[in-house]
Amino acid sequence: MAGAGVTADGETMRYAEYGPKTTLRSDAEIDKRLGGTLIAVGLGVAAAGFAGRYAFQLWKPLGQVFSDRMKNMPSLAYSAYYKGGFEQKMTKREASLILGISPTSTKSKVRDAHRRIMVLNHPDKGGSPFIAAKINEAKDLLDKETRR
Repeated sequence: MAGAGVTADGETMRYAEYGPKTTLRSDAEIDKRLGGTLIAVGLGVAAAGFAGRYAFQLWKPLGQVFSDRMKNMPSLAYSAYYKGGFEQKMTKREASLILGISPTSTKSKVRDAHRRIMVLNHPDKGGSPFIAAKINEAKDLLDKETRR
């Protein structure tokens, strides 16, 4: 039975794993392993520091190139909304943008678009009176253009 990892100690049987350990590490061996671990940690920190320094040196020119590319990109390319305010005198283009229709739309399309947008922006329903006036102006301008 001794070959199966079980030792006989008098009348009691005990597993060999639970017995007293006979190999003790010396202080010199512990210091040697601790020193190796500290050196490895120190080299890792130094490598991370050098990599971070290199990344920061690269980031400055790359950031400049990225910001230049973003400035050159047309603003409408990444926005679904019209940028800018109203013009002094409303044009046919601006009127069609306000109503969300083609500048060459028929009277019925102009009327339907006006009704749909005015329901959403009417001052009695919490909309802005200025926006409502611009919507009405756009409808009047496109109606006048389609009559000609």
